[in-house]
Amino acid sequence: MRTIFISLILSLSIYSHINACTVIAIGKKASVDGSVIVSHTDAGPDCRLNLVPSQTHQAGDKASVYWGMIESGRPLGDYGEVIGQIPQVEQTYAYFQTAYPQINSKQLAIGESTLSQRAELMLDRSVCEQIMTIEQAQAFALQRCTTAEDALQLITQLLETYGFLPSCVDESESLVIADTEEIWVLEVFSVGNEWKKESGKPGCIWAAQRVPDDHAMIIPNWSIIKQIDIEDKDNYRASSNYKQEAIDRGWYNPDSGLPFIWQEAYSPFPREWSTSRFWLFYATYAPNFKEWPDRFTESVWEGENQYTQYVEPLSSYPFSVKPEKKMSVQDVMAFQRSTFTGTVYDKENASTWYYPNEDGEMIKSAFATPFPTIEMRRVMNINSRRNVARARGEYGMVAQLRGWLPDEVGGVYWFYVDNAYTSAYVPIYTGVSDVAECYKVYNPAYYQDNSIRWAVDFVDNLMYLRWQDASELLRSKREPMEARFFAEQADVDEKAQALLKKNPKKAKAYLTQLTIDRMNEVHQLFKDLKLDIISEYTNNKQGI
Repeated sequence: MRTIFISLILSLSIYSHINACTVIAIGKKASVDGSVIVSHTDAGPDCRLNLVPSQTHQAGDKASVYWGMIESGRPLGDYGEVIGQIPQVEQTYAYFQTAYPQINSKQLAIGESTLSQRAELMLDRSVCEQIMTIEQAQAFALQRCTTAEDALQLITQLLETYGFLPSCVDESESLVIADTEEIWVLEVFSVGNEWKKESGKPGCIWAAQRVPDDHAMIIPNWSIIKQIDIEDKDNYRASSNYKQEAIDRGWYNPDSGLPFIWQEAYSPFPREWSTSRFWLFYATYAPNFKEWPDRFTESVWEGENQYTQYVEPLSSYPFSVKPEKKMSVQDVMAFQRSTFTGTVYDKENASTWYYPNEDGEMIKSAFATPFPTIEMRRVMNINSRRNVARARGEYGMVAQLRGWLPDEVGGVYWFYVDNAYTSAYVPIYTGVSDVAECYKVYNPAYYQDNSIRWAVDFVDNLMYLRWQDASELLRSKREPMEARFFAEQADVDEKAQALLKKNPKKAKAYLTQLTIDRMNEVHQLFKDLKLDIISEYTNNKQGI
């Protein structure tokens, strides 16, 4: 098996978000340590990390429904315009909120990936009655639920009752909802502007499928659910209109004799930025599952040859697969950092980066980067085919859910900001009561020295001075730190459990301070790297 990893599309713009978020999930029998793993990267503008505390409410209280939760530019905890209300619950759980809510204190985690949907289903917010965005439904689930199945039930109930309102350019959404025991994939499509709440009809079209415990899967901004056995409640769920909407709109003919395929009914024509990620994941981790298109190459020319590319049907890719080797948290991190190295999509290996030396040998330029900017691509004539990783992103996470440990210790939220390729992961235990201030601060309009997001972005920009060498310097500083976080995990788990038995408050204080110290250490690493890179690769040393 080739050592090539998936990474996730990252971008700053709201439009790019629709094809910028990838989810990878791994069942407990497919992971190295028996944990359930779910990941998410996002280009939603708000990368600030907000730990929303547990709260107690009075009978009759209402919970606000917001529009604009994924946006930045507001104070931390300000989620935008209130567009509705639902009944509040007496007690909520603490959870972590960025542009999208991701994990709570009970080891319930949710990864999000926007999907494409048919134009006929898209909404116009100025005329539609729908009010429930997917991120708002996620927040309610993390506040109120402890299991993936309960969260699935609540989210779908909210979307059906109040109407699904996409926040990403009118596209549809998918969620991977996981607890310490199981993983569910939920896909949601809109129902158009004509829906009325008083009609009693579902305010969305949805289907859900359980991921087998020994399987792994990827959602690269595209539907993955295919046939649905609605009688098999252990593995499938769906809205009452899941098939009828397709029949009524002429997307499925029940008299055709053909099976109803959810993915075909509600998704438009596939796009390469999704099929390329499908291909790499399955060709890498299940290479013998079937004969995959051969897009692996070391040639600097093959990626520019448009006549050798296969165009495979979307049905080639399974819902999930049993990986040929068990996967770890570190594997998922590597996916998120990958730039399609060794494939036709590898922009770092484009022919334009090479020049002949004195002996006539072709040498790769020290400027070669997997993230050429638009202007660089224009000047250097680098093809615009979609690369997987993006230099400019917002944040991402890998949630490690360990059911054999208490919730305060068992849930580890490995979090990064900006570009996964450049950034560093920091482990955040779900039992903490606070996070470092530098992870709460980010003004995209102007540099802030106390912001981890700006610190990583500064380094990411400086690397363009001499990318090949700066990348090696970055890894030499970052990788030992991350390796130490993993090496210390068993001791931290043991100490925290011992404290929990004696004094839960001291255990929480220990985990909180450890997490804050590590977050500040990551921040300092990038502040130091900024000085290292500019000192070593200043243009005064470039022979200008």
